[in-house]
Amino acid sequence: MDCSQCQGIEELFNEETVSRNLVDYRRNGPDKVTRMLVNALIAAGVKGKTLLDIGGGVGAIQHELLSAGVENAIDVDASSAYIDAAKGEAGRRNLTDKIQFMHGNFVDLSASIPASDVVTLNRVICCYDDVVGLINSSAERAKQLYALVYPHNAWWLKLGMKIMNFLFKFTDNPYRAFDHPTQAVENLIEKHDLHRIFYRRTLVWQVAVYSR
Repeated sequence: MDCSQCQGIEELFNEETVSRNLVDYRRNGPDKVTRMLVNALIAAGVKGKTLLDIGGGVGAIQHELLSAGVENAIDVDASSAYIDAAKGEAGRRNLTDKIQFMHGNFVDLSASIPASDVVTLNRVICCYDDVVGLINSSAERAKQLYALVYPHNAWWLKLGMKIMNFLFKFTDNPYRAFDHPTQAVENLIEKHDLHRIFYRRTLVWQVAVYSR
C-alpha cells in the first residue's frame, strides 16, 4: 500500500465517520458479517489464544474474541481515527492491558509484528493494491487460524468499485478500492499450508476461515 493510499484511508476513515461507526457498534454490536466471522472463530476454538487483528476498525473483533477467551491482541490499522476509537472502547471495557495498538501500513510494519495464533482481516484486502504482500505477510503470522472478509467478484460489484473510485478521484481523495480475484486470493492463502474450514457468502462479502 503506497503512501497516497494511506493518506486516502486517513481521509476516508476520519474522526466523523469513525465516531458514527463506534456509536453503531455500541448500540447494535458487530455487524452481520463481522459477527459471522467471530462466531466461526469461536466455534473453531479461540480460548487461550493470541490475536492479530489487521485493520481492526473500532475493535469489534478484538473485544468480542477477548470476551470469548482470547488472551491478548494486537491491533494494526492505517487509520489513526480508528486506532483512537479502538483504544477508547478498550478502555471503556477494561481491556487496555490486553491489546497492543499499532498505527500504520501492516505490510511495512510486519517485520516487527510477532506471529499470533489467530489472524483476522475484516474488509482489508479491498483496501490494498499489493494483495500478494498483504496475504504473504499476514498468513505467515497465523500459527493456527486465518480469517478474512472480502468482496466477491460479481460484475455489479466490479462496476460499483469503478464508480466509487471515480468519485474518489473526482473529490481528490487518493483512496482506491481494489477488486482482487477470489481464486488468486485463495491460491495465495493455500500456499501457506492453510486449509479452509468455514465459508459463507452474502450479497457483497465472502467470509472465510482457514486452519493450519
